[in-house]
Amino acid sequence: MNDLKNKRCKPCEGGICPLDNDHSLLNLTQLPGWQLAKDGKSIVRMIEFDHFLATMSFINAMAFMAEQQGHHPDFSAGYHYCKVRYTTHAIGGLSENDFICAAKINGLLEP
Repeated sequence: MNDLKNKRCKPCEGGICPLDNDHSLLNLTQLPGWQLAKDGKSIVRMIEFDHFLATMSFINAMAFMAEQQGHHPDFSAGYHYCKVRYTTHAIGGLSENDFICAAKINGLLEP
């Protein structure tokens, strides 16, 4: 399987089918911490931090990466956490882009 972290997102304006659950679950084998949503249309990760500044630093790094890739997550955050959700809105489900960005987020969290 290709290393998702080293791939680059491709523009997606729709017109393709979302990944099925089997392909999504296969991609998740490369993504520790991520889970497939019950409806199979998104992947989610809850990330905990020691303090607010660490949370905000992560959010800023995530925003920079998302702009570089042209693929943006939905997220919510608080003092000690950030919950990140990826889906490809244009197709109403998951594309390889979601897994590429999830891998890049995991890379941001590596020491």
